[in-house]
Amino acid sequence: MRRYWLVFSQAVTVVLAVYFVVATLKPDWIGRALRPGATGISLIEAPAVPVAAVPSGSFRLAAKRASAAVVSINTTKAPEQHPQANDPWFRFFFGDQANSQPQAGLGSGVIISPDGYILTNNHVVDGADEIEVVLNDSRRARAKVIGTDPESDLAILKVALDRLPVITLGNSDSLQVGDQVLAIGNPFGVGQTVTSGIVSALGRNQLGINTFENFIQTDAAINPGNSGGALVDANGTLMGINTAIYSRTGGSMGIGFAIPVSTAKQVLESIVKDGVVTRGWIGVEPAELSPELMETFGVKAKRGVLITGVLQNGPAAQAGIRPGDVIVEVGGKQISAVSELLSQVAALKPGTAAGVRLQRRDENMELKVTPGVRPKPRAVPR
Repeated sequence: MRRYWLVFSQAVTVVLAVYFVVATLKPDWIGRALRPGATGISLIEAPAVPVAAVPSGSFRLAAKRASAAVVSINTTKAPEQHPQANDPWFRFFFGDQANSQPQAGLGSGVIISPDGYILTNNHVVDGADEIEVVLNDSRRARAKVIGTDPESDLAILKVALDRLPVITLGNSDSLQVGDQVLAIGNPFGVGQTVTSGIVSALGRNQLGINTFENFIQTDAAINPGNSGGALVDANGTLMGINTAIYSRTGGSMGIGFAIPVSTAKQVLESIVKDGVVTRGWIGVEPAELSPELMETFGVKAKRGVLITGVLQNGPAAQAGIRPGDVIVEVGGKQISAVSELLSQVAALKPGTAAGVRLQRRDENMELKVTPGVRPKPRAVPR
């Protein structure tokens, strides 16, 4: 018994001595041996890969959400043939005009409904004989024009495709100068492109682009081919439809204009419901208040829009509005500029009387005007 005890004590002593040496010289061996689940086989484990984080300041998520719903629009217009192209003498002197190449156009659009409705600019599809829509996933389809509104330069198309990506409509009225925005479209036909910038100004008007102007101005690069594309916020929600640029060279100079989505919604609802956009009209010729006009008409108002002419037997004339009156409020909303008067009158429902407050020299008056339907406009020069 004493002999066994001696062997046991010697074995324990040797084990402790080995443990001490290993713990001193190679402590990592002991840690690996004691790790739960260790098998004794030397394994090299890859470090845990963290989930890809979005770098600070990146707009990749906003671009990803919105890009799928932005499409390229290719248009084809048949060449215009001279009225005397079939006359032998005309062909003798001027040659065969029948072989002229069709005109091709390029633009962008935004899918706003799973039913296939696409929002774009009127000038992108105006006069086109064929319209082809190319999705970001390379699918192609012929598009049908549902309706157009030249006065706001908007048009609604429709394609017959399933599983369509749809953009989320935002609240453009919440935009503020300095907010970050992205412009998405197909500039110069190079393919879908995303550019970034900020909101430079709001409510831009009197630019001579459209009849009704209330543009979002941005310094995000917008170029030919971007027209009809999306202007989105940092969350990828639609804030506007890119429409025009200020340029002396044809390229971006950091001043681009987009139609607010609030305007686009009104046009969309009217076109889808009625096929046309119906606006109110009262038959007046407005002008901004200026010292010269105020002196000419004897105006003493400090704010409002001066009426320099009234259409005979028109809605305004029948309500009692006269040249020289200054309109200060329409339908409960204050008026301080011609653009505001046009927009507010256009928003009135034809056939329904609306209140108009005006100042006639020293007298404040309130009249009831029943607007008519705004006549169809002539082509708006761009």
